[in-house]
Amino acid sequence: MTSGLRRALVLALGGALALGAAACAAPSAEPAPTPEPDGPAAFVLDEDFPDPDVIADGDGFAAFGTGSGGLNIRIARSDDLRSWTVERRDALPALPAWASTGRTWAPEVTATGDGYLMYFTAEHTDSGRQCIGVAAAASLDDDFVAASDEPLVCPVDEGGAIDASTFDDVDGTRYLLWKTDGNCCSLDTWLMIAPLSADGRALAGEPRQLVKQTLAWEGSLVEAPVLVFRDGRYRLLYSANDYGGDAYAIGVASSTALEGPYEKRPDPLLSTAASDGAFLGPGGQDVVSTEDGDVLVFHGWDEQYIYRGLHARPITWGDEPTVDIGG
Repeated sequence: MTSGLRRALVLALGGALALGAAACAAPSAEPAPTPEPDGPAAFVLDEDFPDPDVIADGDGFAAFGTGSGGLNIRIARSDDLRSWTVERRDALPALPAWASTGRTWAPEVTATGDGYLMYFTAEHTDSGRQCIGVAAAASLDDDFVAASDEPLVCPVDEGGAIDASTFDDVDGTRYLLWKTDGNCCSLDTWLMIAPLSADGRALAGEPRQLVKQTLAWEGSLVEAPVLVFRDGRYRLLYSANDYGGDAYAIGVASSTALEGPYEKRPDPLLSTAASDGAFLGPGGQDVVSTEDGDVLVFHGWDEQYIYRGLHARPITWGDEPTVDIGG
């Protein structure tokens, strides 16, 4: 994406650079909707698209989300992160032999030397728990195909594993993060990390625990880990509490070392209350880097709590991360 278009993106997504917008924005760009004081913010993608993962796609972006409407994994495309076209196809049309249909969640797509890998959550048929698998595709226009007959991460005695994401450290090592799904069975929920093999299809070291649920606002669980390195610190974003209502929110923890210890911010980074109702049950987040800064992409409920649409807002870091909620 060109620098000028990226400037227009950040302006439209929340006004972090509001002055001079007319000079920077593309001529055809319309101002992004801003939240009404007594209602939620408009979605950038106004249909069910939870647990978004966004990846660069040529001069634009591709988003992958939890399946609905009979699809395992959904895909949408955008030039600017604020106007999306949903493709009416399944990005993962066939599940591997170990997985049952109907509970395929939270994809993570990452580029490799010879194409793309997708880490996905699906029901492990033998145990009934959720586990993480891996699939491969030569391009984002191709169907992803399971890369193994067995799950990649499946700690059944810990409740299973969900919500995979990847992180490339400063030395180039790629890691996989996930949540142990202990809230299924009255266990703790841990956000975990482990190095990946060179081809990304296997773990290359022992998993390490990063954080679990400890704060009152988190309720009985933390999930959806996303790790970035910004301003000399590792920033671990996560979602917590019951995804089905206003208590669901996004938290953040920071560390100077990859494996911690991580210090949590005591209150949510983004919540329904902190946004004055602009975002209803925000979570399932991802961080998208552009030349002009980072954008937090996440889902939130519609006013009737029927579906979870897509939001995108600028995020800055410093000592305390801040999300520009608009207004």
